[in-house]
Amino acid sequence: MAQYRILLMHPMDPRGAKLGGIETHVRMIQTSHPQDFSILFVGVDEFGDLPQGKITRVFVGGRGIDFLPVAHIGAAAINSPGRSLLESTTFRFAFGALRHIFKIRSAVKGSPVSADLQRFEFALLPKLLGLKSVQMVHGEGSKEQKMDSLIKKLWFLHRANESIALRLADRVLCVNPNIIERLKRILPSAARKAEVMTVSVDTKRFAPKPFNCADGIFRIVFAGRLDAFKDPPLMFTILAALHKRLHGRLEFHYIGTTDPARYPEFEAIRGFTVRYGFQPAEEVAEIVASCHAGILTSYFEGMPCYLLETLSAGRPFGAIRLPQYDPLIVSGVSGAMVERSEPADACIAQMTDAFAALWEDISAGRVDPGRVHALVEPYSIQNQMARLFAHHRALQDAKPGDSRAAARAGEPAMGG
Repeated sequence: MAQYRILLMHPMDPRGAKLGGIETHVRMIQTSHPQDFSILFVGVDEFGDLPQGKITRVFVGGRGIDFLPVAHIGAAAINSPGRSLLESTTFRFAFGALRHIFKIRSAVKGSPVSADLQRFEFALLPKLLGLKSVQMVHGEGSKEQKMDSLIKKLWFLHRANESIALRLADRVLCVNPNIIERLKRILPSAARKAEVMTVSVDTKRFAPKPFNCADGIFRIVFAGRLDAFKDPPLMFTILAALHKRLHGRLEFHYIGTTDPARYPEFEAIRGFTVRYGFQPAEEVAEIVASCHAGILTSYFEGMPCYLLETLSAGRPFGAIRLPQYDPLIVSGVSGAMVERSEPADACIAQMTDAFAALWEDISAGRVDPGRVHALVEPYSIQNQMARLFAHHRALQDAKPGDSRAAARAGEPAMGG
């Protein structure tokens, strides 16, 4: 039997098609946990075929986990932002978890367990169960910036949940250094138990591959949800301009479940867009390897899994600059970045120029997939997941009342 157990809670079905960076991170915990760990995943049933509040053994990437669904939410709803609080996936999951709290308590009774959380809204649940917890902070942004989720409308509630979650957590893991700097300003007590740990990448699955430029068509890929904060209108406008610059020798490959036609700017690129819908990681790796570069135009990010995976496959990026990209998108090695401008005309022109130059470098053999891949080795599953599981071991090994000592066990320097 496994010596340690993690209560992993997130509103998704491990068998389902919910797509996003957080979901990729959750699947990595499910598929890469060490042999001395077992996983109890409290989530939602996307297919309506499992009893709620009861454990079912399921397999994710060949690894067995215990799955306890607390709500039934279909694929269409789970991949769409809620129109109201009561309709939101987050609320329905939290309500379901509270409704089945005694079933969850029974499932974690009798052995050391710690909770792993990705969302602030669920921070009270481990405390109701008497568990220590690791809180991952995936994003940043402000209410003034564009976003689709209800967080923008209920910003005061989001900030209240954040404060509660960070105070209750025994460890706090932040996906980029900007988040820790913000915590130092607004909640120093949380910053003292925080460190940087980004989402991870499977560097073996996303291995560097040679470019295929034989047909002379530049293929740019994007994977994930086309949420408003990703700025799809800017992305599509840049791709339209680049298509014109390259005399039609351009394709855009989109992996994801969002309908890009929700943005009027998509019409200009519809004719050269290839859409795949949801794809498992193995297929994503194949699609990315068949392309030449990635694109990012977000107003804000945590650390995109798609960025790490695409670079790991040896594919460079054109991006609107965010500080956390600086170690990864290196001029002359792994792509180019430009600063956002308002109005956007300047950055559209600069990004078009940057992509055209990048395509010349790729075609001429001046971009080395191996060098691009090397930039993400520090973010590999092997390097990062070991840290995450070490924190859970320390929390579970600690004596009652000794959570601070447990949290410090094996702790790297701040921001490491």
